[in-house]
Amino acid sequence: MRTLSWTALAVAVLIGLSGCGSADPAKPATTSSAMKGGHQAPPCPAPPALSAPPRRVVTMDGGAAAILVRLGLADRIVGTAAPDFFKAFTGDEAATLAKIPVLDPGQGNAEAVIAAQPDLVIGISRYSFGGFDGTPSVDQLAKAGAKALVACDAGGVVRDLSRTIGFIQQVAQALEVQQRGTELIAQLTASIDKAKDLPPVRVLALSTPPGAGQPVRAQGGTGLANGVLTLAGGRNIAEDAGQDFASLSAEEVVKRDPQAIVVISGFARTNDEELLNAVRNSPVLAGTTAVREGRFVVVPQSILLSPSVLNGEAVATIAETIHR
Repeated sequence: MRTLSWTALAVAVLIGLSGCGSADPAKPATTSSAMKGGHQAPPCPAPPALSAPPRRVVTMDGGAAAILVRLGLADRIVGTAAPDFFKAFTGDEAATLAKIPVLDPGQGNAEAVIAAQPDLVIGISRYSFGGFDGTPSVDQLAKAGAKALVACDAGGVVRDLSRTIGFIQQVAQALEVQQRGTELIAQLTASIDKAKDLPPVRVLALSTPPGAGQPVRAQGGTGLANGVLTLAGGRNIAEDAGQDFASLSAEEVVKRDPQAIVVISGFARTNDEELLNAVRNSPVLAGTTAVREGRFVVVPQSILLSPSVLNGEAVATIAETIHR
């Protein structure tokens, strides 16, 4: 089940995953063909063929909107959905993003998207395009005269930011600002170089505190989070799970002994401090080196689980903590 695009969607998918999986990491949980509620992952469309640079662009999430803003194309955005991704930004950039019209505070209602009369609709997840009830499918957009551009993954274990970099390149090419795209990628990867050649640190990444007697839900090896962790000098203890999410028994977590824990915020109703304290005080994790040494870092899901111009900052933040 592929990387999540925004908080509301992520919560729904995590709930759908709650009934899946094995507590034995040597036998990774099989990916369910359908999410709870009948939602399936739509196929990932090929990059669109465009006769001219689009003038009216709708972004299905704040992450895609931020990419266009960094490319100097804020004036092309006629509206966005899922603006909660903007929370990770600060300063003048946050102020610029706040000016973008919000078509839908949720995952992107098809009527609102089509009513904006876009030439191109961009999203960082294929779930944005018909993956949930109410979101527009690629066919619906085509009938309305709009193309779709989606960040797609190549499958397999992820150990870099190639998905993010490839998506930026596709967006820059579609909007005919390739040089700006090259410059943005250079900015994105600049902070990554600082983490090179560091000794690997065993890392556990999770978004909820483990419950007594329950499997530990962690980030697996096929999601973008694994790429961020790897570039930060981490070795994800659940990388061998053949999916984005892994289920580990409490005994296996202690056996694999994470030296650092990455707490993913943005899912829980509690604030970051409360979430961190809940994870830190979990009896399930008490025997790990991470807890004994107090090595924790909180990272927003919006810059860890999906393509973002802030993926590089996530790498730097994690690297600084786990190598402390």
